[in-house]
Amino acid sequence: MEAYATALLYATPFFMGLVLLEIAYGHFTKKQMHNTMDTISSLSSGLTNVIKDSLGIILVLVPYPYLLKHLAIFEIESTWIVYVLAFIAIDFASYWNHWINHKINIFWNQHIIHHSSEEFNLGCALRQSISSLLGYTALLLIPAVLLGIPYKVIAVLTPLHLFAQFWYHTKHIGKLGLFEYIIVTPSQHRVHHAINNEYIDKNLGAIFCAWDRMFGTFQEELDDVPPVYGVLKPVKTWNPILINFQHVWLLIKDAWRTNNWLDKLRIWFMPTGWRPKDVIDKYPIAIIKDVYGYTKFKIPASNALKLWSIYQYVMNMVLLLFMFYNYGNISFNNLLLYGLVVFIGIYGYTTLMDKKKHAIIVEGIRVALALSILFYFGDWFGLNAFFSYGSYIVAFYYFSTFIGAGYFTFFETPFLASKKIA
Repeated sequence: MEAYATALLYATPFFMGLVLLEIAYGHFTKKQMHNTMDTISSLSSGLTNVIKDSLGIILVLVPYPYLLKHLAIFEIESTWIVYVLAFIAIDFASYWNHWINHKINIFWNQHIIHHSSEEFNLGCALRQSISSLLGYTALLLIPAVLLGIPYKVIAVLTPLHLFAQFWYHTKHIGKLGLFEYIIVTPSQHRVHHAINNEYIDKNLGAIFCAWDRMFGTFQEELDDVPPVYGVLKPVKTWNPILINFQHVWLLIKDAWRTNNWLDKLRIWFMPTGWRPKDVIDKYPIAIIKDVYGYTKFKIPASNALKLWSIYQYVMNMVLLLFMFYNYGNISFNNLLLYGLVVFIGIYGYTTLMDKKKHAIIVEGIRVALALSILFYFGDWFGLNAFFSYGSYIVAFYYFSTFIGAGYFTFFETPFLASKKIA
């Protein structure tokens, strides 16, 4: 995991830089595709995901090396051809994993976060799941297993395959001619994120669009059908942690409420969106019918609250970057503690973005936890070895956090709330 943390140390600011570049381009061309709070929510979701992944919080059903040992038909060396075959196998597995996420109720829960933004930009590419707690990818990599592709090749290529999916989350790039028949492009992925009837559950490929064309899930972006983004049951929150578990909470409630015992069991594995009939009648849920008439989610927020939210995101990103930088010098238990503090922080400030009064309680808990760590260890996970006043800087940040949360919870005026940042 230390190698992955090192990769995140460089990848995180790189992706953040590209998001800022897209924002700047949109500003100067007067074609801005970012909404301040939505983008902060997207970037914050990315932080929660890297916390989970860097700590290895997942239950692996069957590890790839085990399958390789027992099922491999061939044994091949790590030549460039093996890397090509491995990349194709990973992409094939990604297509079917994506298909499962879209088609089966329980699996949609781990993917809804990625589709939850009502905008389409590089920021929403970072909306990645923390609810994917069951590792079954090795089962989808059976073709690679049978070929005897070494695990280390899969381990090297998997994060590269994921990172390569970042660039096409943009509206600034049009159709790309011949490439539209080879790779997944921004045009194709705009279709994938759209909730128009013509576009739902289409273009499930990650890098190559051949799988969609082979299995009947391809759809070209139509000039007369502009994509509308989001999910049919709008999440109506900026809090990425809540978004991650909204759908499973709905399934739990439906399974509890239905009187049909068969429905209590099968609801988890029925097609996405399926609900028991008696629950639908008694507990209806609003679903977008007219995608062009729907008003996007928005909570009035002052310039001050938006700037504060940006400040909170940046500080939590810096805290995580230090965790990645010093990963090898922090014990696993302390890494879990570190991740917990940042995780609570993200929950706190995005709850404040939702203008929920209990945000002050959440912020109070994280400040108390952070200051307790500083008091107990006399340091912030080894920061003083790099900056002699590091602990004081962290303490000041957490004090400012509680004061800011109190201000925005109790004292922000309607006058401030009327001032907007585009």
